[in-house]
Order: sequence, then structure tokens, then C-alpha cells
Amino acid sequence: MEQSVLIKKLTSKFWFRLYLAKALPAAFFAGLSINSLSTTSAVVGIRYSWFSKNPFRSIYFAVLAMAAEMSTGILALIQTQHRRPRISMLVLSMEASFHKKAVGSIRFECHDGDKIKQAIEEAVATKQGITCTAHSKGFDEQGNCIAAFNFTWTFKETSK
Repeated sequence: MEQSVLIKKLTSKFWFRLYLAKALPAAFFAGLSINSLSTTSAVVGIRYSWFSKNPFRSIYFAVLAMAAEMSTGILALIQTQHRRPRISMLVLSMEASFHKKAVGSIRFECHDGDKIKQAIEEAVATKQGITCTAHSKGFDEQGNCIAAFNFTWTFKETSK
């Protein structure tokens, strides 16, 4: 039940922008948006703008990485929010490949929600830190893959 409430809030433009302003101001200014969200998949959008641009008239790679990371991290957030005992989550590593210039509107898709949930459940069951690599692909408006990211997350039960 709590997951559906969180998903509803995060898919509300107002509540998501408020969350970004409070927790991730760089993502707020870059203009990240949630295009769709469930417990199993997330689609995060970013547009070419003055704040997200680089000198080559495309979206700066760090802004692309931010959107890609959000597409994986928001799935972990849904699984860890309001959980007791708490679960800490941290990006352990990131791998990226860039295939095409990022201009216009870009969407990053991650469909690894079940995989992330399994890793969190294993961390709870074993009381050990568990890693999970989540994949996110970025597509332009024509459906071309412009970038692919792998984020290795670590999850661990914490008493704090």
C-alpha cells in the first residue's frame, strides 16, 4: 500500500518537483521528470535546455548520467522507503557507453525493479551488503538508443 502512495506522489509533477528541490537540487534545475513509474520499471525524462547543455549543443554527459541513475535509483527508493529496519543504498560503480548525440527530449528506461527488490530482500535476509547491477538505456524522440548505463547498487540493512 505504501508503495502505491509513493508512486502516486512521485508521478505527480508537483510532488516530484518538490522532492527534487528538497533532496536533489541539481536534478531539479536540470529538469528531470518522471514519465512513468511502477514497482518494476521507471522512465525518466530530460530535455536539452540552457541548464543541461554542453558546448557541443547537446546534453551534458553528467546530466544524462543523472537521469539514468534516477531511473534505477527510484526503483530502489520505492522498495526501501518506509522499511524498518532501514535499508541503506549507495551507488558502488557506474559504467556508461554513448552512442549518439543527445539533443531534444531523452528518456531513460530501467526495467530492473524485480531484480532490485530481490537484492533488497536478500540484504534483509542475510544481514549482509548485497550488490545489484541495474541497466538503464536512453532513447531520443525517434527511438534511437543514445546511451546505456549500468549502475551497481549496494543495499544493506542498517540500524540508523
